[in-house]
Amino acid sequence: MSTDGWKNFGKYGASLDPGNVHGKIALGQALEDALERMIIEGGIKSPVTTRRGRLARMKYLTTHKGGPQALADAGITASRATIRRWAKGTQTPKPASLEAIDTAYWNLRARNVMANPGAFKQHLNRAGQGTKIEIHPINQEVVDEKRRRDNLRVRRFQVRYIWDEAVDAMVAGDVDKLEDIWDDVIAELDSDWGAYTYVSHIGLGA
Repeated sequence: MSTDGWKNFGKYGASLDPGNVHGKIALGQALEDALERMIIEGGIKSPVTTRRGRLARMKYLTTHKGGPQALADAGITASRATIRRWAKGTQTPKPASLEAIDTAYWNLRARNVMANPGAFKQHLNRAGQGTKIEIHPINQEVVDEKRRRDNLRVRRFQVRYIWDEAVDAMVAGDVDKLEDIWDDVIAELDSDWGAYTYVSHIGLGA
């Protein structure tokens, strides 16, 4: 099946809205958004300005590989002795250092999650239950009125079995593979699949 359901996409104005994109692009963006949510929701909840939040971040940064480099990349130039005092809670970093510690923590957490995409795959697979996908059709306000499609609406359904390959494709930046996967997703829409080759947004319930 070719995903080019609209072989002349843009001929009647659809491409005038930059938000109207091929489903493979929107799927990649949706995966990145879901990954970001997982990183944040699974991270330290207490703000870095609280003692609890500060110590938790310093523990992560001083016990995980790459922590010292993450601190350096965030602009921390403090000595090892100062960093040990921060980690023990015997010295409080200045506001600028607190901000840098927060940046270093989130950057390192994101890097570690990306290095082990298995957790993200499990998050999407949900023990075989899959993840709900919400497909928003293109914005037709920019399309010539006579060429607009009356049957386009937001479609919602559960998607299983594609997530391992989808995550691998996202990590690798393999747009061709994402296109194949998008083929499989919209095949669930039967005869309507071609109308959702291009979309305005894809949301994942994860």
